[in-house]
Amino acid sequence: MHAKATACDKLPPSVYTLPQTAQLEALYTIIRDKNTSRGDFLFYSDRIIRLLVEEGLNHLPVIPKVVETPTGSKYEGAMEAGLREVCRSVRIGKILIQRDEETAQPKLFYSKLPQDIAQRYVLLLDPMLATGGSAMKAVEVIMQHGVPEDRIIFINLISSPEGLANFCSRFPSLKVITGWIDKGLNDKAYIIPGLGDFGERRYCV
Repeated sequence: MHAKATACDKLPPSVYTLPQTAQLEALYTIIRDKNTSRGDFLFYSDRIIRLLVEEGLNHLPVIPKVVETPTGSKYEGAMEAGLREVCRSVRIGKILIQRDEETAQPKLFYSKLPQDIAQRYVLLLDPMLATGGSAMKAVEVIMQHGVPEDRIIFINLISSPEGLANFCSRFPSLKVITGWIDKGLNDKAYIIPGLGDFGERRYCV
């Protein structure tokens, strides 16, 4: 579904959110709580990520497809182009980008992408979209490896309106799937209310 929050009325149509149900709000309440255990944080954030990836797959191009069922009948349906590539022979790439404290600009530290990435659809996953700088740098890296902008789908847990506006103005034909759009950024460019440092909460015991 398209984002419908009042603060996000001016966002472009390339931005989608998960259906803002009571169940989803409950999941976010759990992972936002500073008292949530690491085990619960992992479990419930992974549950949201699965929902986001499923929604991302819904946005792959659709082509007509006629198949024969085990009963010998013909079924006329549709197949999302690239779905089997994504699900059956999925390849994982990694990109490490951190903000340079001196320049406040995103800096690429490491990237390892599949050799055939230029022939694939890419789901780019990043948990938090604050200013959008790191995400835009990651897209640049992927596009430098031959992937067209419109074959990349950016997926994240929580976005700020400012980050979405920056990101979408830079990459207007790239779809964004976000679980939740928060109020905005504070003076330190942290998402408010946010959930803290995702990496620290997920990986530090």
